[in-house]
Amino acid sequence: MASLNYCPVCAAALATVFDGERDRLGCPSGHWTHYDNPLPVLAALVEVEGRILLARNAAWAEKTFALITGFMERGETPEEGIARELKEETNLDAQRISLIGNYEFIRKNEVILAYHVVASGDVRLSAELVEFRLIAPEKLRPWRAGTGYAMADWMRARGLNVEFADWPAQPAVPATPDG
Repeated sequence: MASLNYCPVCAAALATVFDGERDRLGCPSGHWTHYDNPLPVLAALVEVEGRILLARNAAWAEKTFALITGFMERGETPEEGIARELKEETNLDAQRISLIGNYEFIRKNEVILAYHVVASGDVRLSAELVEFRLIAPEKLRPWRAGTGYAMADWMRARGLNVEFADWPAQPAVPATPDG
């Protein structure tokens, strides 16, 4: 996101202003306040033929895999958004979508809406993803951050043992594709 320096109404330099509740970045004349609200992010724990699909972003270190994530588009529900992101990033079709929960990701000022998605089709990754793994649910090792907590909650709801992995020092999943 571009740095905010000027009021979008009067072009005055923004300053720290008290809005009656707390200090925020805003127009000294009161035209505009930047609330810096968290951004909602969609996450999918994708189940394909009984195994969980995790993917590696092109910008991440080797052996670093995570859930499929993305942003909603204007006019779509979270469920429509996660189905669209899944199709765009993996070519899979969402068959069933159910909410796991919501999770804070304060470091990136995001709120994660995590879903369990049962999907079908042949995996073809988008350019932003370079590799994927299909892991048996009992072999998953969640990480101690946003989507990792969603994975842990999903596992616990199914009676699976949860053993957290250290991220990113250790791989979040086994090194073999068949897990």
